Amino acid sequence: MAERKIFAGPRVRRVRIGLGLTQTAMAEALGISPSYLNLIERNQRPLTVQLLLKLATVYKVDLDALQGEGGGLASQLREVFSDPLLVGEIPGDQEIIEVAEAAPNAALGMMKLYRAYREQAARLSDLSDLLAREGHETSIAGARLPIDEVRETLERRPNSFSRIEDAAEAFAERLAGGDDLPGALKGWLKAEHGIVVRTLPDHVMPDLRRRYDRHSMRLFLSERLSPFDRTRELAMEAALLALGPEIMAELDALVLSTGEARRIARFELARYAAHALMMPYAPFLAAAQRARYDIDVLRGRFDVSFEQAATRLTTLCRASAAGIPFFLLELDHAGNAIRRAGAQGFPQARFGGLCPKLGIHTAFAQPGQVLVDAVEMMDGNAFLTLSRTLEGPQAGFGERVRRTALLIGCDLPRAGETVYGDVVAASAKVLAGTACRLCERRGCLSRAEPPLTRPLGLDEMVTGLSAFDFQ
Repeated sequence: MAERKIFAGPRVRRVRIGLGLTQTAMAEALGISPSYLNLIERNQRPLTVQLLLKLATVYKVDLDALQGEGGGLASQLREVFSDPLLVGEIPGDQEIIEVAEAAPNAALGMMKLYRAYREQAARLSDLSDLLAREGHETSIAGARLPIDEVRETLERRPNSFSRIEDAAEAFAERLAGGDDLPGALKGWLKAEHGIVVRTLPDHVMPDLRRRYDRHSMRLFLSERLSPFDRTRELAMEAALLALGPEIMAELDALVLSTGEARRIARFELARYAAHALMMPYAPFLAAAQRARYDIDVLRGRFDVSFEQAATRLTTLCRASAAGIPFFLLELDHAGNAIRRAGAQGFPQARFGGLCPKLGIHTAFAQPGQVLVDAVEMMDGNAFLTLSRTLEGPQAGFGERVRRTALLIGCDLPRAGETVYGDVVAASAKVLAGTACRLCERRGCLSRAEPPLTRPLGLDEMVTGLSAFDFQ
């Protein structure tokens, strides 16, 4: 068996300097030449197992410390270099390990600076949110990933694209899909573009939702997708082909800064177009008003998923025929915001997550159930909110199901127009806030952080039930 070789020059050098030894003295104790030790310290020669054991025996050195790879420090440095601020400057894993090993104190200093930077960025964002709530114009420039630019651009505007809506309605009429929209879409793709659609088993396409093969003119869909998601993939493909000019016109109007951001936004607009095709505006609005915006009724009527029907409700913003202006948020188990739509009127912080009292967090404990709440914010604004979990692609045995949660809502005064208003009319309001850092509500048992705007009240004689008392 080949002898294991370890390049650990910086660690050996730190041991030697820590013991106050010269290279000559250490080399003599280890039975090697000073020049060879010099090569070891410069990582030009390996530290063999025999030398490793001798170092441990002679100098009582921890073997793990000599064999390690920067451990937790290297993983922390990876976090630093994954920040959008350093896009294009990302070193490889080996380079990060070398930095952690060769200059651990410098690496620790870098981590302290990075933590301070992130803390100040969060505080600055919180301050910006506070000023914005008071009507002040704020502009905080910072490094953004293209996907962040797209999300922020879409979230700043109403979730409605009139060119796509009009073209999708006309296209849906030409398709005349009736009760078999998937069949109509497959027929159109085949007849107009020669594209054949096939559903592939998991063992053939285990990691992809869809794949389009330009050479064979075939669109492959994963069998893991629900029938609703397969229909959406078909509708997206058809929309990109049939509504291309309208999608590009809306894309140009977004004025994004990079080509990658435009590609991401084009995908989002195609998804929007797919929903508009599956649930044409006028019929969907009429059905929503008749059903008093009952999402389960709408999903059955249009043969779509709960998520698709809920998302479509956020787009009913046509000036001549508007529905209730719903907003939508989607979170994962860890509280990360995955998606926002039409949420301009719902107070939320850019950092720190949502208020822990909102029903969207409780939804994970009751999968598949719709939780209805009347929520009142610190500024007195009140909202009707619905929360429900969603499940991702079908998981196989032993795989963990991808589960997220939706929060969909509207202004509370319009709750009476919905079936859900009957529930909240007789229930107490949930007293919530934007985020703990921005909320000054006293005595909150769900508080995770003290408010940014108030000093902590540290009293040895009196302590409240909340995790943080403040003045």
